[in-house]
Amino acid sequence: MKGAKSKAETRSTKLSVTKKPAKGAKGAAKDPNKPKRPSSAFFVFMEDFRVTYKEEHPKNKSVAAVGKAGGEKWKSLSDSEKAPYVAKADKRKVEYEKNMKAYNKKLVIVYLHIEGYVMFILTTLLSCLLSLY
Repeated sequence: MKGAKSKAETRSTKLSVTKKPAKGAKGAAKDPNKPKRPSSAFFVFMEDFRVTYKEEHPKNKSVAAVGKAGGEKWKSLSDSEKAPYVAKADKRKVEYEKNMKAYNKKLVIVYLHIEGYVMFILTTLLSCLLSLY
């Protein structure tokens, strides 16, 4: 057949698909001073569980095995057994909210300072322009 492509040619062209980078993939830079979100009760539990699991299984290097065993253990715990971990998580959440209020207050002060500086520059430029006329 004249002008037809072979199966090998069509396969190679189909496989060589190039993807374009997504628009805005970089995103905004993260503030290193922003407080980290608090751990959930499960992750507070896992902090303790990892230590005991490593003592019982010193040769185990698998992170997945520790996570799987921790998940199974967490599911088997009753609400009363989970209560200390929930309390720790709640305490961390309260601390986080307090830190976030302080962090946001600092951001507002910096923003207001910048806004005031910008307004000062604009009024100075405006007065200079008016003095030219």
